[in-house]
Amino acid sequence: MPQVVRSRVRALHGPPPVAPMPRRFRSLADREAVAVLHRAARVLMEALPELTDRLVEALREQEPAYRSAIEADAAEIWQEVHHSLRHNVGSLIQPREFREAAHRTSRRIGEVRAEQGLPLDAVLHAFRMGGAMVWQDLVDDTARRHPEDIRLLVHVAADVWNFVDEHCGVVADAYRQTERKLAWRRENRQRLMTAALLDGTAQIAELPDAAAMLGLPEHGRYAVLAVSTARRAPHGTAQPPMTLPAGTDALWHPGPDAEFAILPLSRDEGMAEPVAPADEGGGTQPGGPADAVDEDAELAALAAGLSAPPGSRVGISSAVDGLAAVGDARRLAETALRACPAGGGVVLLDEQLPAALVVSSPGLGSALAARVLGPLDRLDPADRDVIIETLTAWLDSDGSAQRAGARLYCHRNTVLNRLRRFEQLTGRCLTRPSDAVEVSLALTARRLLAG
Repeated sequence: MPQVVRSRVRALHGPPPVAPMPRRFRSLADREAVAVLHRAARVLMEALPELTDRLVEALREQEPAYRSAIEADAAEIWQEVHHSLRHNVGSLIQPREFREAAHRTSRRIGEVRAEQGLPLDAVLHAFRMGGAMVWQDLVDDTARRHPEDIRLLVHVAADVWNFVDEHCGVVADAYRQTERKLAWRRENRQRLMTAALLDGTAQIAELPDAAAMLGLPEHGRYAVLAVSTARRAPHGTAQPPMTLPAGTDALWHPGPDAEFAILPLSRDEGMAEPVAPADEGGGTQPGGPADAVDEDAELAALAAGLSAPPGSRVGISSAVDGLAAVGDARRLAETALRACPAGGGVVLLDEQLPAALVVSSPGLGSALAARVLGPLDRLDPADRDVIIETLTAWLDSDGSAQRAGARLYCHRNTVLNRLRRFEQLTGRCLTRPSDAVEVSLALTARRLLAG
C-alpha cells in the first residue's frame, strides 16, 4: 500500500477532528475518489457479517467495558454492531437515504449504553474502532482489487473520518442526555423514598430497596433532626440549613414547615437486634443499657456541636430501631422542635421530656397553666412577672433560694418571701412533690404555649 495511505490509517487511531471540514468544490479527482469509495463500500456491505464478527472480537480484546457486556449477552452486542455498521457503511454509499437512520441508530446506542452504565469513553472508543476497521477494509479492498485507484482514497479520507466524528458527537449527546434523565429519576426516587420513610408510609417490603438506594442499614439505629429557620431554603435544595459536627452523616429532606435530617447512629447494623442486657459475667450486651448510654452521649454531642444560623430552632428525636421506625423519630423530632424557645435553640427530646409532654397536648398544657398560674393574672403585670421569674429561677436552681437569689441579684429572703406569696395566691405548696411537678409543667406550658 502507498506510504501516504498507510500514514493516514495510522493517524486515524488518534482523536478525530473537532469539527467537520467545510464542504468543498468537488474536483474531477474527488469525483473519481467518491466512485472508488462507493465501489469498495458495496463490497464491504456484502461482507458485513464477517466485519461484524471481527469488530465484536476486537471489542472483546481491546475494550474491557465491552468485554463484560459481550460475555453477558453476545447476541445483543453483535446485533447492535451489525445494525450500526449496516447503516453507517450504507451512508457512505447513499448518504441521503441512510443519514437519518444512521443517526437514530447511534442515538439509540448512546441511550442504551448510558442506561446500562457503560462508560462513555468506552462507547466512543468502540465507534472509533469501528471507523478504523471500516476505513482499513476500504483501503485493503481497493489495494487488492484496483491498486491503481488506491491514491484516490486520500481525497475522501477526511470525509470518512468527519462522518465518524459526527456520529461520535451524536452518541455522546444522546449518552449525556440519558445520563441526566437517569440522574433526575434517581434523585427524584431518593426524595420520594426519603419522604416515605419520614412520613412513616414506606412499606415493609420496600425497606431493603430503600436501604440500598439511600446507603443506609435497614436495621441500624437512627435519630431525626428537625430544623426551622427564619429564612427557609428553597424547596428541594441540596444545601443543608445548618452545619453538623464533623463526621456526622445526614440525609436531608425538606418538609412543609421544617427541614429534616435522618441521622444514622454509630452502632453497627450487626448489633441492631436487642439481646439480654447482661451476660453471666455481669457484662453488658448490645441492645442493653450501655448502648442507650452511648446513644445518649452521641446525641448530646451532636446537639452540642450543631452550628445553626441565629434564631434557628432545632429538635432532635430519641433514637429508634431500624428504617421502619424513622417516621416515629420524625414525629418525636417535631415534638422536640415545638419545645424549642421561640427565639431559637436546640432541644434534645430525651433531655426535655416534660416540655415534650406539654407541647404534645397543647390544650391540656394551656389548661394546666391556667389552673395553676391563673390566680397570678389578678396582679399587676410587673408584680406577676417578678413572681414568675423568681419561681422559674428557684426551680432552675434545684430549689435553692441562695442560688436563685444570686441569679436574680437579690437576697435569699426576698426569694423566699416571693415564693410564700405565690403559695398564698395559688394554694400550692412548693415542698409538696405533686404541687412542684404541676408548677414546673405549668411554667413550661406558659413559656412554650403563650400566644
